[in-house]
Amino acid sequence: MHGRRVARAILAGFDKHYRLFRAMSATAKERFERGDWHEIREAHRTRIDLYATRVVEAVTTLKENFPDGLGDTAWPTIKHAYIELLLGHQQPELAETFFNSVACRVLDRTYFHNQYIFWRPSVSTEHIEGVQPTYRSYYPSSGGLKAVLRAMVADLKLANPWEDLDRDLEAMSRSLWEFLPRPAEAHPEVQLQVLSSLFYRNKAAYLVGLVANGPESTPFAIPILHNGVHALYLDAVLLRRAELGTLFSLARVYFMVDMEVPSAFISFLKTIFPDKPAAELYISVGLAKQGKTLFYRDLFEHLKHSTDKFVAAPGVKGMVMLVFTLPSFPYVFKIIRDHFEPPKTTDRAHVEEQYRQVKLGDRVGRMADTLEFSDAAFPLSRFEPALLEELEQKAATMLERHEDKLIIKHLYIERRLMPLDLFLLHTDEAGLRQGLREYGNAIRELAGANIFPGDLLLKNFGVTRFGRVVFYDYDEISPLEQITFRRLPTPRDDDDELRAEPWFFVGPNDVFPEEFANFIFPTEQMRQIFLEDHADLFTPEFWLRLQARLNAGEVLDVFPYPLSRRFPHPHREAPVTFASESAG
Repeated sequence: MHGRRVARAILAGFDKHYRLFRAMSATAKERFERGDWHEIREAHRTRIDLYATRVVEAVTTLKENFPDGLGDTAWPTIKHAYIELLLGHQQPELAETFFNSVACRVLDRTYFHNQYIFWRPSVSTEHIEGVQPTYRSYYPSSGGLKAVLRAMVADLKLANPWEDLDRDLEAMSRSLWEFLPRPAEAHPEVQLQVLSSLFYRNKAAYLVGLVANGPESTPFAIPILHNGVHALYLDAVLLRRAELGTLFSLARVYFMVDMEVPSAFISFLKTIFPDKPAAELYISVGLAKQGKTLFYRDLFEHLKHSTDKFVAAPGVKGMVMLVFTLPSFPYVFKIIRDHFEPPKTTDRAHVEEQYRQVKLGDRVGRMADTLEFSDAAFPLSRFEPALLEELEQKAATMLERHEDKLIIKHLYIERRLMPLDLFLLHTDEAGLRQGLREYGNAIRELAGANIFPGDLLLKNFGVTRFGRVVFYDYDEISPLEQITFRRLPTPRDDDDELRAEPWFFVGPNDVFPEEFANFIFPTEQMRQIFLEDHADLFTPEFWLRLQARLNAGEVLDVFPYPLSRRFPHPHREAPVTFASESAG
């Protein structure tokens, strides 16, 4: 009886969390309809902290109400009672993870195995029924494609008027038509299936679905935008895998989606992204803790079926982080060093705060997302000796040996990328041009999101499998509005020109864009290629104009798809300063 009461208290804490999480996600529709972009950003920041707040609240409740009933031996009984309560629950996998979060704050870590917590899931998420269907189906063979698309848009029930819906439906029909099966190849029940909730992020809402033709399917996403006077328009149809992969990249802030049964949404998304781990899909819709749980399970399942060892990650060693990887697993693991060598003057607390700000902010597809773990246990035998020695020498305070495990007290985990400096040195001329163009686009788009990277060296950027350039060194980032961009003063005489140190005053936040080219590029060829597309980045005027727009409260457009994919409507030719023409 006691175990059941504790289990009910934990589940009540989770239910409260998900009720608040879902309410915040559901009201994204209203914020989008109003075009309140600043409130949208603030809602994203607030939602990220919801989970931790509810876990602390649940632990406090347990300790107050059951002061003598939370001993280690009680938890197998509590877990068993909890499993019984999850039968018929609509978010059982999330509730199990919440149980783990609560239990791990109470238990000693020697009890972190399946008898006490949900190391493995216990409740199936298949065929969970909600009040509302997860997706809606439309049949173009019976009503005609354009009529079906009109009904699909009407079912979204957006409050705003449409700028010119007939124009947009015609463009959407043309785009979809080339991907629809020809009549001779069409299944009798060819369908357009679309998820019941729009996916809201930044200044757009995305309709996500697929064309189902028997066993074959073609996924798509349709961005819906504001025209500036509260009317809406359809901007494009994204049909290519690379475009959809970029849209759902974890280098972007998480979607707001109203999900009654999250596992059903993830199952649908898995049909679109069969190669994406479920962990990344959960994270992409804002369920980061569930994503971390699945990632950890995936990692240890991989360790069970592999034999290679953790080694130092390729590339130039960082001055703040120690970075290692498992060659057969596509992620890197980052630990903050105990001490930083000059010229670094930061400290651990500052670095951790920088990573937190990146998590809370708009990454616009140009900053790698990180999974943050505490007290993560790894098998000691899987570390290459030289790496283990380096870790214990340079991050000793973050490590603890426990039997056959290495406990890392705090680390960050990111998708492994090819360092940009290595990519540029080993690619052909076409790759060199594309990489440098993308590098400049990354700087522009980060700037458009009010982010100045600080350290612009090529080694601090990486290249994704889709060819996008992403920034991943966060210890020197600053809000763009805090930087003072200056033009280099003209030397007064020859002595000034020959001085090793500046002859003029330089403030702590002063930046001289004209100097960028002198230290970024290892070859003159790279510098000249970069100048072809991005010469304005080496002028203070570019940065000052941008600061003025940001200071005026403007939220700039950064499109997660190429401009060439946009429909030919009046907004197509509007100046868009921060957008890449690459699909990646």
